[in-house]
Amino acid sequence: MTSGRLHRVLMGGYLALFFAYLFLPLGIMAAATFNASRFPTITPWTGFTLHWFQALGQDGQMWHALGTSLVIGAGVVALAVPVGLAAALLLDRMHGRARTLLYAVMVSPLLTPGVIIGISALVFWDRWLDVKGGIFLAIVAQTSFIAAYAMLLFLARLQRLDPALEEAALDLGATPLQAFRRITLPYLMPSVLSAAFLAFLQSFENYNTTLFVRGLETTLTIYIASKVRTGLTPAVNALSLVLIALTIIGAVAYEIVRRRESTTP
Repeated sequence: MTSGRLHRVLMGGYLALFFAYLFLPLGIMAAATFNASRFPTITPWTGFTLHWFQALGQDGQMWHALGTSLVIGAGVVALAVPVGLAAALLLDRMHGRARTLLYAVMVSPLLTPGVIIGISALVFWDRWLDVKGGIFLAIVAQTSFIAAYAMLLFLARLQRLDPALEEAALDLGATPLQAFRRITLPYLMPSVLSAAFLAFLQSFENYNTTLFVRGLETTLTIYIASKVRTGLTPAVNALSLVLIALTIIGAVAYEIVRRRESTTP
């Protein structure tokens, strides 16, 4: 066997193991959705059924928790993206030690455990501003660290922006706001969409921070965690399968639109 063939075999084996590690758990979870067993497992296989999709539709608490997660996620996107953009623009225009210090402060929430962020937000807003736990406090607490993710995305994009473009616009009589709206913002639009998508996903799956600031509200992750303790059914698998299918459909639709736009003269 030649070295080139051995390299291809090893690379193929590695890729097979890699994708199996990523997608095999999802495949088992999806298969358990169609198992008639009342436990989320594929062994023993007791028969094919679509009952758990019907049970999913009848689970009012789960749908309420999903709606709460969507509301919180939308609020986090609406707050984290502008905050992250403002922080990135400020850092991009600063130099020296002040920039290093400010960057460390803004990134520090990413290094702070979510439990600490949740407890700190609850204590501060409750004792000092008399704001109890709930959807609003969940949005604020999650934004405190998710905005840092958005900021990093914007900073990476701004590093490739030629400052001469804004300077030329200002020399031609544009105001700073017009230069930002006509040049900087369109250039940052791919990062805006990426930051919004990332912020929503980070909020949707968050558990540690939300647990302390949710008040009487229940998000989907907290609902599923409570079900794990009290008795999980394949209805949760059905919901996960639906979310995976929607994600795949969205990704395929986006790729089709992107390719059509790239080929359009």
